[in-house]
Amino acid sequence: MADAHRPDHDTADHDTADADAPQPADAPATTQAGGPSLWHRVRHHRRDRLAAALIGVLTLLLGFAFAVQVRSTDTDATYSGAREEDLVRILDDVNAREDRLREQIQEQRTALQQLTDTDSQSAAALAEAQRRATELGILNGSIAAQGPGLTMTITDPEGQVTPAVLLNAIQELRGAGAETMQVDDVRVGVSSAVTGSAGNLTMDGTGLTAPYVVVVIGDPQVLATAMGIPGGVSAAVRGKGGDVRIEQSDLVVVDALRPLDEPQYAEPVDD
Repeated sequence: MADAHRPDHDTADHDTADADAPQPADAPATTQAGGPSLWHRVRHHRRDRLAAALIGVLTLLLGFAFAVQVRSTDTDATYSGAREEDLVRILDDVNAREDRLREQIQEQRTALQQLTDTDSQSAAALAEAQRRATELGILNGSIAAQGPGLTMTITDPEGQVTPAVLLNAIQELRGAGAETMQVDDVRVGVSSAVTGSAGNLTMDGTGLTAPYVVVVIGDPQVLATAMGIPGGVSAAVRGKGGDVRIEQSDLVVVDALRPLDEPQYAEPVDD
């Protein structure tokens, strides 16, 4: 009877020993139900994804290197197996293509140069036209101007200065090199006329009030000398009981504008 029960005790002892034996360090952690823990599963999942990515990159690199090697080998094999006349023909084709490309490049450069020259000529012509238009605008009084000159003030306390005295002053200033001028707020033009009577002067239909202020652009010293000539403008004004005061300046502004006179009979001549 004792022998019949002995194996059962041995088996129980063996199971207890197995249960008490320490687990390996690398053994997966288990939950109370006996399965792997959540952290263990996440860690293994990340490791698998990293391994897969590395394998993919290595595969692409190896494939690219293989393709390059095969292409280089095929090209070398093609030329190494070609006949001499085939190689000469290939070289001639390459040289011909190079010559055509050089010709096309030269044509493009020539066209670009022509366009550049045309643009430069057009720009120069436009700049010259604008310069001439500005000069004409200053001379005919349609554009404001500034520059060196003088300001002349003619006083007339007795109202004796006549239109002829003021017109003579304008003519003398023009003769001294005045480029443009204005009397009070009236721009002096080629066809300007001074009318009225002594003490009641009018220029181009606009009434003037003494003292008459004349602003002139030109050489200040030359203009001042012309106004001071004995028996000239200054002497004529003083003879009428007035006076002339001149102030030279490096910068005066003539900003009165004159409307353009449209020709009634004249027309441009066609080339």
